[in-house]
Amino acid sequence: MGKIVLENVQKHFGTVKVISNVSLTVEDGSFVVFVGPSGCGKSTLLRLIAGLEDATGGRILIDGADVTDLPPTKRGLSMVFQSYALYPHMSVRGNIGFGLKMAGMPKDEIRKKVDAAAATLNLTPYLDRKPRMLSGGQRQRVAIGRAIVREPKGFLFDEPLSNLDAALRVNMRIEIARLQRSLGTTAIYVTHDQVEAMTMADKIVVLNAGSVEQVGSPLELYDRPANLFVAGFIGSPKMNLIGGATAEPYQAATIGIRPEHLIVSRDGGGWAGTISVAEHLGSDTFLYVEVPGVGLVTARTPGEVSFHAGERVMLQPDPARLHRFDKQGQAIRG
Repeated sequence: MGKIVLENVQKHFGTVKVISNVSLTVEDGSFVVFVGPSGCGKSTLLRLIAGLEDATGGRILIDGADVTDLPPTKRGLSMVFQSYALYPHMSVRGNIGFGLKMAGMPKDEIRKKVDAAAATLNLTPYLDRKPRMLSGGQRQRVAIGRAIVREPKGFLFDEPLSNLDAALRVNMRIEIARLQRSLGTTAIYVTHDQVEAMTMADKIVVLNAGSVEQVGSPLELYDRPANLFVAGFIGSPKMNLIGGATAEPYQAATIGIRPEHLIVSRDGGGWAGTISVAEHLGSDTFLYVEVPGVGLVTARTPGEVSFHAGERVMLQPDPARLHRFDKQGQAIRG
């Protein structure tokens, strides 16, 4: 079991409010991602759950038990940090089993648990190697293995892929998602990368300035952002957000349209503009179009299109996929 509940959790550093009355339920066995810009409080919230920071107010419950004042070792959680924090003089086997050894577990039992974790993480051939002989991805898997052998109620991941190159990050996020689903253990994962959030999460928690902006599945947040902050943060490339006179006919202070929901043509209807940059990526082409009175608008088209910088084009938004926001930045439904 690993249900984690936050009830009006707060964290102040002196007079600075870092976390403001956050209430949240993380269901047992789910994969929840905390996402938001730097300084939004996502890592602090994770540290509060882990017990590495003391809450200023509110309660933290794990499987119904109040753990707000318990030390990290009594919460039954395992944390994987951005830094691998491996002991350089120990083998992979020694690193994975170190916590169990310190807990006084018998050697035979430690060996069984380490072997099982290594097999799950494809680390068996490397058990006798030192960390310096491993790649970055392998070192991160060792850190995850060290967490697995404790058989925790939940895994806490604090930006574990930040030190890896782009290609390895893609592979590792697939591995972590597969691992969590095979183990069925609750996981909370912190990242500033909304692509990681969209591809890994059952549920995303979008944080901004210490408060929760929206909670939902990746597609819920993508298709129905609650406000301008979520609309602008979730999605790559970002949603086009347009205000002023262009938004007025739609009875909104701001309208939003995602790049893939714009129809691009040379002689159709819509907004007339000039392509400033055309990025041909193979499967997709991103067009950055300067539209008078609107600004720079991003459009996503199939990769085989032949648009080029300097061309005049028309952008027609799909009315069924248009988002409307009021003066307070909240979504207008209906």
